[in-house]
Amino acid sequence: MDKLLAGVQYVLNLGPTVILPIAILVIGLIFRTGFKKALKSGITIGIGFVGINLVIGLLVDNLGPAAQHMVERFGLNLTVIDIGWPGAAALSWASPVAAILIPVCLAVNILLIVLKATKTLDIDIWNYWHFISAGATGYVITGSWWFAILCAILFQVATLFVADKMAPMVQKFYGLEGISLPTGSTAAFAPIGILVGWLVAKIPGIKNLHAEPETIQKRFGVFGEPMMMGVILGIVIGLLAGYDIGGVLKIGISMGAVMLLMPRMVKILMEGLIPISEAARTFLQKRYGGRQLYIGLDAALAVGHPAVMSTALMLVPITLFLAVILPGNKVLPFGDLATIPFYIAFVVGSRKGNIVHSLIAGTVMIALSLYMATNFAEAHTQMMQGAQFKMPKGATLISSLDMGGNLFNWIILKFAQFWHSVF
Repeated sequence: MDKLLAGVQYVLNLGPTVILPIAILVIGLIFRTGFKKALKSGITIGIGFVGINLVIGLLVDNLGPAAQHMVERFGLNLTVIDIGWPGAAALSWASPVAAILIPVCLAVNILLIVLKATKTLDIDIWNYWHFISAGATGYVITGSWWFAILCAILFQVATLFVADKMAPMVQKFYGLEGISLPTGSTAAFAPIGILVGWLVAKIPGIKNLHAEPETIQKRFGVFGEPMMMGVILGIVIGLLAGYDIGGVLKIGISMGAVMLLMPRMVKILMEGLIPISEAARTFLQKRYGGRQLYIGLDAALAVGHPAVMSTALMLVPITLFLAVILPGNKVLPFGDLATIPFYIAFVVGSRKGNIVHSLIAGTVMIALSLYMATNFAEAHTQMMQGAQFKMPKGATLISSLDMGGNLFNWIILKFAQFWHSVF
């Protein structure tokens, strides 16, 4: 089992920039695109993800220190440290059940497609860590392998269900033809955010408030362009962090670069996806009477949209403010602040890019996530101790918005605690 886990972790450590091209090559051959076209698509997709990761790295490297400076400047004193999705993913992969869950989840996905229970073929193997996190949660509470497998499958089924439901919106709003986004965090934040967004759109007065990137650009000219919006929001974040003029300008330019470069990286990735998507559609039309099948990929494809990034950047200081004022919250947001674009991707799409409605919905969604992450802290800390990872300096409890503040995983936690108390 140790050798199997080590082998699996070696492959996964290569990251999506290597795993996805291989998966796309295999899928292209299955759908008979020909080796050359499948190879070119796979390599193009790998290059696209390299670009996306570079831009996300730029976002993380600038937002992380800014958030830390905000915390220090405003004297926030919260006892649970948000270790972010990288820490949560590492804990999940270090779980004893991780190695067995990858083939199990693959098999479940294929079975659901055969049974016509899902239209999504989830090839984003790296993001299976979200399913594994549910299994790890079940295992740390009950100590049962079988229960852990059940928890992972339940999380996966819920994610695929949301991905299927959101796929038409993903294709129409984001222009991702034949693609669904079964990323565990994006799917899990959707139910609350979409419901709140729908309710906001019914409130007299507020329902008439509209601010899409296009209308902002039309009204404010050059200052309404996504690049300039990123610069302005970055400057605001820099000022809140107490940076000097040089630091303020640096983070402003960096956020402007994120807004400009992310859509271009996604475009490169889509160049590789289109031949595979068309081949899959043709293959299925010939053999299954036109049955639709979506290729499931990382929600990074959607986060480059100007409305998503604008909403997410505004939610960073709001999240820190919520952490301070919400009674009962103990989580200090930090590691997952740069992941907010993933949480709101479906919410922004469901609101058709309306930044006002998306921001209100996102605020409510983040508030509830902080409470769930607080409640999840003890289990999250147990997982870290079980994996023999070092606790962050000065921390006694850890959590994360991505795993601990994730609705699906929090429900899994409550289910596991109930199961353990009864059985």
